[in-house]
Amino acid sequence: MLAAMSFQWWRDAVIYQVYPRSFADSNGDGIGDLAGITSHLDDLVDLGVDAVWISPFFTSPQRDAGYDVSDYCDVDPVFGTLADADALIHGAHERGLRVIFDLVPNHSSSDHPWFQDALRAAPGSAARARYIFREGRGDHGELPPNNWQSIFGGPMWTRVTEADGTSGQWYLHIFDSSQPDFDWTNPDVHALFLDVLRFWLDRNVDGFRVDVAHGLMKQPGLPDLDEPDSASLGAGTATLEPEISTPTEVPYWGQESVHEIYRDWRRLLDTYPGERVLVAEAWVDPLSRLADWVRPDEMHQAFNFAYLETPWAAGPLTQIIDASLATFHSVGAPSTWVLSNHDVVRHATRLALPFENPQGHGIGPATDNLPDEKAALQRARAATALMLALPGSAYIYQGEELGLPEAIDLPDEARQDPTWIRTNGERYGRDGCRVPLPWTAERATFGFNENGTGKSWLPQPTQWARLARDAQRSDDTSTLALYRQLLALRKELQLGTGELQWLDCPREDVLVFRNGRAVIVVNTGREPIEIPESELLISSSPIDGAVLPGDTTVWLRA
Repeated sequence: MLAAMSFQWWRDAVIYQVYPRSFADSNGDGIGDLAGITSHLDDLVDLGVDAVWISPFFTSPQRDAGYDVSDYCDVDPVFGTLADADALIHGAHERGLRVIFDLVPNHSSSDHPWFQDALRAAPGSAARARYIFREGRGDHGELPPNNWQSIFGGPMWTRVTEADGTSGQWYLHIFDSSQPDFDWTNPDVHALFLDVLRFWLDRNVDGFRVDVAHGLMKQPGLPDLDEPDSASLGAGTATLEPEISTPTEVPYWGQESVHEIYRDWRRLLDTYPGERVLVAEAWVDPLSRLADWVRPDEMHQAFNFAYLETPWAAGPLTQIIDASLATFHSVGAPSTWVLSNHDVVRHATRLALPFENPQGHGIGPATDNLPDEKAALQRARAATALMLALPGSAYIYQGEELGLPEAIDLPDEARQDPTWIRTNGERYGRDGCRVPLPWTAERATFGFNENGTGKSWLPQPTQWARLARDAQRSDDTSTLALYRQLLALRKELQLGTGELQWLDCPREDVLVFRNGRAVIVVNTGREPIEIPESELLISSSPIDGAVLPGDTTVWLRA
């Protein structure tokens, strides 16, 4: 059971992200569901995490895998029922796990009743004022209101056909045309989401991860971008990486007015018991701007995407760790650490790519120069051992504890990411990190279907049989065993609430630091190096005596 008083649990929590459609399927339809998550909560307890973040499962036409919501206060039938959501929250709390739901306030589905009302309503109506409708440019309104380009590719505007059959106004959608942006200057929108927050808080959810938390407010007047063809500003790209929020002003990201929304939400959450939390998905740069989202009267955490984007090299890692700790601590917030999620190439592949791979582009069968899978996994294990030794809160994406690589050889006809569709196959998108998990090596779909129907919304690589959870449970050298041991030691040594102290490094490609009762040595290079004589607590890869191989991290007794 959850402790009656667990003061600021979120400061050092390890939070496990569940992508519902790919976690576990309880009814055999090929899509994961809430009951499937509940049935595997004991596996998460066994892993050693503190909380579960669940990606959207609300009513949705699923054009963007649930990030297009048509009813924020109900469960899509593909995932179950409200009773299943209640059972999941209750089951997690019984096991001492907290539950964070994914909230999508920047946009709704085009199927949302409000947007359907807006389409039927006249220009200038109250219904249209809940979204961002504008007249087009040109002699007959045939051109979009400005030159913004969608993150998923193509224009950021779609023109509607009016009730009389004529071409009419345009509406804004930062992402897909099926995801119209709300107008957050409208009080109706504020009231809607306060009601949504109350609905789930009353059902005892422990907090919310806020999707696109930097995008809700747009610059007044919606001015053109100065450099519409620049990839660094998101034009024509399928990316969300920090480069699209460079110091160059982007009129749809990071507006100062967005912060009052989260102050309002924080005031509401603070009226509930049990340390309910807000977590920002805010792609802003530099880190000093990101700290604005986690000031004492706003959100509790913000994802540290700058860390996720840092290459596997001692110098850049040292710099981003120092910057993260200093920046977040300056506003009294914990730093967060993350290596993988549902939007990026899995770090068991990504960290060894010999080329840049912007977030959201993905990789696939035609991608050249892919890394050796075994060597890439060794690097990923070392990166995880580094991340979990850092003070603050850490996020784990489902399947990384199994060492899952990116699924590369997906057939074109199986891909479903809007990025793949809107770029006409130019970019593979995010399907490769969203393939359903392997639970049992010898069963159909590796146990993803609990009743063995063999259906899977994305095909699983056949080689994943050796990575199935049951195959790793009895192997003390497996990646699953490594994660379980790291998480247990992290908790025992209280590294999440510790303090980092850098120690002398023998080489430029090595990091050495102390956190409480542990000394961590990280060899990001290829050449081995001798390590100090001390009790070995854990190693990300096998070591021979006092020789630390390349791409290996060890924890030593301080």
